[in-house]
Amino acid sequence: MPRLSLTPRWILRSILALVVVGSLVAGAALTAAYEPPEVQTGTVESAANGTTYVAVQGFHFQGQGGEKKPARLIAAGPDGQPKWIYNGSKHGASWFYSVDPLENGNLLVVNTAPGETMVYELNPETRERVWQQNFSIEDTHDVDMINGDQLLVANMRNTENGTSNDRIFIYDLSEDEIVWEWYFKDHYPADTDKGISSEDWSHVNDVDKIGEGEYLISPRNFDQVAVVNRSTGEITMRLGSDDDHDVINEQHNPQYLESENGTPTILVADSENDRVVEYACSARTDGECQWERVWTVGNDQLNWPRDADRLPNGNTLITDSLGHRVIEVTPTGEIVWEVYTPWAPFDAERAAYGNEPGGPTMQDQNVSGSYELSGSAGETPGTGDGDATFPEWLTTTFGGTPLEGAATELADTWKGLSQWIKPVWMAPWTLVFVSVALVVGLLWAVAELLYQRRRVVGGVRRGVQHLR
Repeated sequence: MPRLSLTPRWILRSILALVVVGSLVAGAALTAAYEPPEVQTGTVESAANGTTYVAVQGFHFQGQGGEKKPARLIAAGPDGQPKWIYNGSKHGASWFYSVDPLENGNLLVVNTAPGETMVYELNPETRERVWQQNFSIEDTHDVDMINGDQLLVANMRNTENGTSNDRIFIYDLSEDEIVWEWYFKDHYPADTDKGISSEDWSHVNDVDKIGEGEYLISPRNFDQVAVVNRSTGEITMRLGSDDDHDVINEQHNPQYLESENGTPTILVADSENDRVVEYACSARTDGECQWERVWTVGNDQLNWPRDADRLPNGNTLITDSLGHRVIEVTPTGEIVWEVYTPWAPFDAERAAYGNEPGGPTMQDQNVSGSYELSGSAGETPGTGDGDATFPEWLTTTFGGTPLEGAATELADTWKGLSQWIKPVWMAPWTLVFVSVALVVGLLWAVAELLYQRRRVVGGVRRGVQHLR
């Protein structure tokens, strides 16, 4: 019987085969034990005051909402249990963004479809629309009702003929016309972020009326929050600046607060920094605020948070988008209320307090510093104590090494893409193992083709000659 010759080539092939097969087997085992996140209650240490409404963006592909990861509205009761779920995919919605409680108890809802934004008043008891206003604008994230019958609109992705016309505008429902407009190109340098010719220049994701003729805006891509005066058109207050990511990095849904002594304060979901922060205007120089970071919570524990509201009891309601949950946290980071709301919640509001409730600042509560989150039920991978995701593993493993920069970049890319491409039934780490198997298998196949290129070329030639 001839002896088996274990050449270096065959040893390498065996190792590669073990890596591919082992990765697939490990991924299959993880998925077999995996339970996909559902709408469910997490930690509830104290009941919420009434209903919490959550607008869930949902995941999509090429503008079409996914049936298994739908856009939807969720009404969660005081105990976190869902009272009802409104599935947007059954009502012409690709995504849900903003949901605001109105004074009459109904909801102002913003949802979008390709090339269109739909704003309507929804009766939460019947889930029927009272009225609807359609705009031929793209991907609008926020519309607020102001002055009784006017819509304050954050209009992004408004590029025509190579120039961005991103704007804030007010639409009067009674007059059926736009009565005020403010364009970013008139107030920001053309080279801000990726430049004025970008298809998504400002990505303005929020606008709030904070006083008579004063509007708080959030141009995400400019890494800043600003206050615009309606009469003069001037920017009267600004937090952050383009690419200064130590302050805020592609933020969402800021909230304007004032301390008892009148100190301007901004609470904001610092999305790409995976934290919620609060800044106070500690002094003014030539009329410009000098901002001090007073409070930070959930640093690198949150996963792309996109909303933070201060409640009257001093706690903060946080929408942890890629953690697929909404949490209420104390000033020291303890989670006292938690509900899981896949996929990718965007906005959460407590109905009892209306839109932008406005509780006490951290300075008024004598709280400052940075606090870790504690007390999560950990129902979504990455939200529990010690439950590391692949991006967290990368940054922890390679932190402080020469590979830290590359690992951080890969972690950020993975975190942004994996949620959109991973099937509902697949465990998060399974996608990692499958990716490893695919990459190793592809490189192996390319190497074999190069090594066997003469044989391959010869086989192709013989095949062609045979066909002739």
